[in-house]
Amino acid sequence: MAIDTITQSTCYHCGNDCTEGHYEFDQKSFCCVGCRGVYQVLSQSGLCNYYTYNDHPGANRARIDKRFEYLDEPKIVNDLIDYTDDKITVVTLYIPYIHCSSCIWLLEQLNRINPAIYYSRIDFLKKQINVRFSNDGMNLRQLVELLFDIGYEPLISLQDVVKKQVTGQKDNLVRKIAVAGFCFGNVMLISFPEYLGLSEYEQTFRQFFGWLNILFSLPVVFSGGTEYFVSAWNNLRNKVLNIDFPLALGIAVLFIRTLAEILLHTGPGFADTLCGLVFFLLVGKFVQRKTYYHISFERDYRSFFPVAVQVMEEGKERPLPLSELKVGQRIRIRHNEIIPADAILLQGEALIDFSFVTGESVPVSKTLGEVVYAGGRQTGEALELEVIKPVSQSYLTQLWNNEAFTRQQDNRMRTFSETVSKYFSIVLLLVAFGSLFFWISTDLARGLSAFTAVLIVACPCALALSTPFTMSAALSIFDRNFFYLKNTAVVEQLARINTIVLDKTGTITTGGGINAIAKHAEFTDLEKQIIYSLCSNSSHPLSRQICQVMGEQPRLNISSYQEIPGKGISAWVNGHQVKIGSASFMHKGVDVNAGTEVHIMIDDNYCGAFIFKQSFRNGLKEIFGLKPQYKFYLLSGDQDHERKAMAEFFGEDGYMHFKKSPQEKLDFVKSLQLADRKVMMIGDGLNDSGALKQSDLGVAITDDVNNFSPGSDAILDGKSLCKLPAFFRFSKDTVNIIHISFLISLTYNLIGLSYAVTGNLSPLFAAILMPLSTATIISFTSIATHVAAKKRKLL
Repeated sequence: MAIDTITQSTCYHCGNDCTEGHYEFDQKSFCCVGCRGVYQVLSQSGLCNYYTYNDHPGANRARIDKRFEYLDEPKIVNDLIDYTDDKITVVTLYIPYIHCSSCIWLLEQLNRINPAIYYSRIDFLKKQINVRFSNDGMNLRQLVELLFDIGYEPLISLQDVVKKQVTGQKDNLVRKIAVAGFCFGNVMLISFPEYLGLSEYEQTFRQFFGWLNILFSLPVVFSGGTEYFVSAWNNLRNKVLNIDFPLALGIAVLFIRTLAEILLHTGPGFADTLCGLVFFLLVGKFVQRKTYYHISFERDYRSFFPVAVQVMEEGKERPLPLSELKVGQRIRIRHNEIIPADAILLQGEALIDFSFVTGESVPVSKTLGEVVYAGGRQTGEALELEVIKPVSQSYLTQLWNNEAFTRQQDNRMRTFSETVSKYFSIVLLLVAFGSLFFWISTDLARGLSAFTAVLIVACPCALALSTPFTMSAALSIFDRNFFYLKNTAVVEQLARINTIVLDKTGTITTGGGINAIAKHAEFTDLEKQIIYSLCSNSSHPLSRQICQVMGEQPRLNISSYQEIPGKGISAWVNGHQVKIGSASFMHKGVDVNAGTEVHIMIDDNYCGAFIFKQSFRNGLKEIFGLKPQYKFYLLSGDQDHERKAMAEFFGEDGYMHFKKSPQEKLDFVKSLQLADRKVMMIGDGLNDSGALKQSDLGVAITDDVNNFSPGSDAILDGKSLCKLPAFFRFSKDTVNIIHISFLISLTYNLIGLSYAVTGNLSPLFAAILMPLSTATIISFTSIATHVAAKKRKLL
């Protein structure tokens, strides 16, 4: 192997530029020893076809200190695995780095790297791998280390151990649809001779066909229709009329009248209409359940808390499950690890990133003896801390004790279907009983026929289908534009929003760009070398960013180096006295624009400053074009450094709120709701979770939908934030389409009722009217939704 520190090239494994020197192996260049190591593993196993499926498919694999000792703990392993016995173990792991066909190919060839692995299967949408391996040749820790070595480290969090996952409703809906469809098709075939007319010689088949229709109707009613009866009964007990009541009534009347007519030889019954109704209703329910199962909308702090922590006992470290961590124990937290419980700092320089908790993006320095709250991520050297509160009682977990996290979230706004169904049911019963009482004095049989006919024709099948099919089409449009909704009801919630509350860091801003304000036009070459040499000795994130701005520079001799947490660093560099840090550290009243500032002073001469400013997301001005129809509020945990920059969008009169804790964010959203505002909260971190849950519509914004995002009703890819105005308009279009489809359905019902009230409804008329109305509604909603999407430039 040779190391070239001059020529810039592209890494063969991950595609990154090898700016700081590259590593040569097998006549190929690699940006780091990690990427080279992955290639070596694949080459030795004969798996280099991995690189033929995609150019540079791998993730960057710079070697970092990762420890998997906790996977030797039997208690933790038992919580993580799916199945185990004396011979095999089956486990499912989440791997966020799965992104292309090369990943799938390689991860399904793990048995060629280690024969102890029987098979490995990938769920690409969920980014999960299911592995079965032999207990004699491998254990869980070795499997995870193997995945780490080839560049696919699993993300194992506390939530994996808690296993609090919402399982799908096991009501066999697909099976019910298949049964209803089979029966519907057969009943239609059997009913055709009745529609076309039976000759005198074929009359003997009439009763036989009738009995077959009853036979096919039984599984449809008692399998597919059962949940409508149960739902209607439960709602009636609670004095609530929803759309399931007229549907259940229609199914019951269709079945009873079919039985009566066939058994009494008075007619062919309505078996075809009955089976068709239940089949279309089940299809609509299936469509309405459409969601993005590969995306988690119910994440909380456990999604990024570690499974175990390193505990210090008698000068030695050992892994301990987080659930067993107790007050008074000493823990070691390394670089980039999460602090899982409130603790006192005993040793090490703490530079804690609390952005997930408070929203403040700049790491905070902590001194020895100071309390460090749970949820912070250490960005510097290894720390030693003493736990002062259990994990369940930390500052961070207090937020999850709020009622906003326990109340039902899906019914915060009643949908159009829920609102209309109450009045629809009342009108339906009035018309049905009115028809009965009108005819009962002259012809009881006709009155009963009119009563049942009204319930059959006015059964709100089309109304029940208009919402799910329209919303399902809308979900697919949002999906194409990287806006993922939890369920179809969220579309209507989006249409009713009139107030938008935005977090700042990570929501409307992204990672900061760095601007240098210098005494002269630019730093001299010597000044660059001095600054680079001093900052390269610091582990502070701002120092590392300054080094990136300076580029690769020769390192000069340093003496008398001193770093004061929260202030800055000073030293003698090649005979020059240098200070780099805050304005107060310079002992000069330096006036520089707002932002996170790092000032430079060499030999008591002020040379300039680096100002770290966060850049705005693209399209932010388009979003604020929604004014004045929508009210906008800024709700941030940050300091108010960027107040002037934010004033361009929000104004100064009470629409910007800084330094807000998670609880204060939640309370602010609640105060807006008490003022009768329909609030949408957009945030990105745990500090926004309470506000997201409390709001009428919570939207988590992220630059990777498979990485951590707090629990919410929707997940928005950061690059689609600029499309928010189009999303609002399209959601209103979708609701209008539902209203129009309801009018179409009502027109069909009025036509049918004009025949039904006379008591002369024919099975042929019912068999034609119901499927025709259903087909019309489904076609209209699908076409109209796509036309509206094109109008809003979402297609």
